[in-house]
Formats: sequence, structure tokens, C-alpha cells
Amino acid sequence: MRKIIHCDCDCFYAAVEMRDNPALRDIPIAIGGSVEQRGVVATCNYPAREFGIHSAMPMAQALKRCPHLTVIRGEMAKYKVVARQVFAIYREVTELIEPLSLDEAFLDVSDVTLHHGSATLMAEAIRERVSREVGITVSAGVAPNKFLAKIASDWNKPDGLCVITPDKVDSFVQQLPVKKIHGVGPRTAEKLAGLDIHTCADLRTRTLTDLVEHFGRFGKRLHELSWGRERPVRLLGVGYRLAESSQEHQLSLF
Repeated sequence: MRKIIHCDCDCFYAAVEMRDNPALRDIPIAIGGSVEQRGVVATCNYPAREFGIHSAMPMAQALKRCPHLTVIRGEMAKYKVVARQVFAIYREVTELIEPLSLDEAFLDVSDVTLHHGSATLMAEAIRERVSREVGITVSAGVAPNKFLAKIASDWNKPDGLCVITPDKVDSFVQQLPVKKIHGVGPRTAEKLAGLDIHTCADLRTRTLTDLVEHFGRFGKRLHELSWGRERPVRLLGVGYRLAESSQEHQLSLF
């Protein structure tokens, strides 16, 4: 039984720009390339998202949805400096960190004794420090594995925290829509729906052989995740150590 925290900075590039220029906080902004260069939205703030704007959307389309959208080219060098500040805070909690991008990472805190070993309290402390010291917000998910921690971090965004304790894993996973699984895009979701598979509970009714037949290697992944199974946090050169505590002890530390 592991304790994983997934930390995800809220609208990272936009958050940094709003921190540095408070006048941007309440207006729709998008970070990305220009229309003339066929640019796309790298990220946008929440006022912009109210117009249906999202990452990877062509900037021309974003401007059609919100003509008064403020487009900012962005400064990657600045964002990298901020990311290093955020990750420095993570490293004060654990060295078992698996970065996914500049603005998100998995932290394995299974053997960490800070805050009485409570992963929830560690996540709360991380969020508070990033807000106070860096000036942006982080949403966090706490769960026994990466798959669930990543889903949990998105549950109460922005500036939120969601905890899935070990005793809640099975019920949470069963009711989880398959479209929430990382890697399930519109086409895969449509194919799953065609097989009358809408939740992870539906996935569990299918055999591994059946899922592999329909989805290839990804079918094995679907099978594993429908049962809440996930690979440990990967850190080059550092082996993962399994926690030896009882389930009751683990529950108390979440």
C-alpha cells in the first residue's frame, strides 16, 4: 500500500502571468502562439475557460469564441524558474518524485515521517507553501497509486485537494467513467461506449483477453486500471521501497 500525492499547478503559465500582473486576474487570457503563425493555446486562465477555450485549441478558434481574449506569447525561461521553485518545495518532502511536466509531478511519500506520516497533511502543507512562497496555486490528489492520485488532483480544481483513502478505492474506481482514464480520448471512449463500457465497473466484466483483442496493448492498461492497479513512482537510480505498515495504519496516515 503506497501513499502518492499528485501535484498539479493550476493553469500554470497563466497563473505566473497573473501573479506578475494582477490586472490580468479577472479577464480572459491565453498563453500561446499568434494567429498569424497558426499558434495554439498552451494554457489559459479560468475566465477564458468559461468561453470553452482549452489547451491545444488553435488560437484563431479561441479568439472566435472570445474576441476580447488577451493573448500572451509567454516566457518559457520565466516559467522554468518558477517550476524549479515549486519542485524545490516538493524535494523538501521527498526525493521520490516523478515529474510529468513543468507543472505537475507524482510524489511518493509512503516512507515520509513529516506531519506524522499523513499524506493529506503533507499535501496541504505543500499547497500552502507554494501559494505563500511562489504566489501560484496547486491542486493535489492523494491516493494509494498514481492513477487515482492524478484523477483526484483534478476533482476539486482549482486550488483544491481530494483524498482517496485505501478503503474507498474499490467503490471509487467502480463508479469512475472510463473517459476519466488517462489515455482514453474521444475515439477510444466512443469505441468503449459501442461495447457498452461506460464505467470501470463495466470494464471489470470484460476479460483481459477480450480487452487486448479490442484495444491491443492499451487493453492491458485498461484492465489494470479498472482494478485500481498502477505502476509505482519512477525515479531514475532510486528503488522503490514497499511500506510494511498494516492497512489500518495506512488508513490513519491518509
